[in-house]
Amino acid sequence: MKWTMENYPLEMKGLKPALKKKAIEIANQLKKDGKIRELAIVDEAIRLAQEWSLNKGPLS
Repeated sequence: MKWTMENYPLEMKGLKPALKKKAIEIANQLKKDGKIRELAIVDEAIRLAQEWSLNKGPLS
């Protein structure tokens, strides 16, 4: 199942909307690629989205 802004992992609940959107995008890609364990996808997606945020500047 593909995650969306309406249906996403509980771990992403407290993220700001732009960061959540990026984390969902990353998580869906990681899931599709199948190169990372299923249980690690959400944590890795959040970490990468936070890294992206630091490089892009403040998010709304």
